[in-house]
Amino acid sequence: MDFKIKKATLEDLEETAVLFNLYRIFYRQESDVERGKAFLKARLLHNESDIFLAVADGKAVGFVQLYKLFHYTKLEKQWLLSDLFVHPDYRGKGISIALIDRSKQWCEETDACGLMLETEKTNDIGNQLYPRCGFEYDGLHNYYHWWKK
Repeated sequence: MDFKIKKATLEDLEETAVLFNLYRIFYRQESDVERGKAFLKARLLHNESDIFLAVADGKAVGFVQLYKLFHYTKLEKQWLLSDLFVHPDYRGKGISIALIDRSKQWCEETDACGLMLETEKTNDIGNQLYPRCGFEYDGLHNYYHWWKK
């Protein structure tokens, strides 16, 4: 399969929002394309995230979204690979690996020390994919969340 990876812009917002909605549904969220589109638009307008799209057959079929963080021990910038999704019709064709590779290249281009990510323990595909792509499982840390009410 022939596909390319490109950096998303506001011109790609509609297609990106549709994929983002499918991604959120995968994580058991209610479908809400318009709210997702507004969220992505704000991230792009304020340079708060970088999104790369996989394009095949003339349309966006996958994406990765990265957020800038800073690593406290390395004292350097790093990227949070927050979201990775490939449309079910295009899975198994190397698109996820290409999006991860592009994210690694982005680290080089932006002088970042690396990527970090988290995924649910039940994400069998991701939990097999990430080690194959060079990610190391961090069993030393507990991750906690606090959400305002």
